[in-house]
Amino acid sequence: MNIRNNPGLRDKLAAEYALGTLHGGARRRFESWLHDDADLRNIAAAWSARLMPLAEFAPSVQPRKQVWNGIAARMNLQPAKSGWLAGWLSENLAFWRGLGLASTALATLLVAVLVTKSLEPVTPVISYVATLNDEKSGAAVLVAADTKNGTMRVRVVGGEPVPDQKTLQLWAVPKQGAPRSLGLIAAGATQLTLPANAISPEVVVLAVSLEPQGGSRDPNGPSGPVLYKGPWMRI
Repeated sequence: MNIRNNPGLRDKLAAEYALGTLHGGARRRFESWLHDDADLRNIAAAWSARLMPLAEFAPSVQPRKQVWNGIAARMNLQPAKSGWLAGWLSENLAFWRGLGLASTALATLLVAVLVTKSLEPVTPVISYVATLNDEKSGAAVLVAADTKNGTMRVRVVGGEPVPDQKTLQLWAVPKQGAPRSLGLIAAGATQLTLPANAISPEVVVLAVSLEPQGGSRDPNGPSGPVLYKGPWMRI
């Protein structure tokens, strides 16, 4: 199969590869193409960057009892009636339950992404994402926008600790003109109202600055240093 002259197919396969839904021989074949195709690697990397914030915001899902039974059967982890073996099995089952919970949550997320890309939108609908990096390209802040409900979820996942009497402020940076404040963000997760001016073709970058408590003292943009920035991408 020659996919070099088929942009639509290249993008579709790269998206499925990043999602983890490309399996077996198709996945191995795609990985062989990656070795000799720098542009295809860039497309796959772009899809990974788009989807990473979604995994961070994915809710946990409690798998059915049959999932645990299936794991126990495949691992030969049959409950014992008493003794030290029962305790060991119980601990190992707890480990596999935790692993299964994370895997199920990710699988649920991937299905949700595929559905929102191919069928009618569901609630919530994440339509824009951004990964804001520090100067060393380390991920510091993840942003996901739900344009249907007019909300934006922000999670701080790295970066330097915020000093006392300081706060972080999120900005939409247009190609021309002054940055637009999107609100103050706290350690951990923050939910903000999505301003209309945050979503437009001219806004291609989000940034976070370090500001005094209450926000920037400059009405035209950040008054403190810009710590993190990254592309604002539609998915």
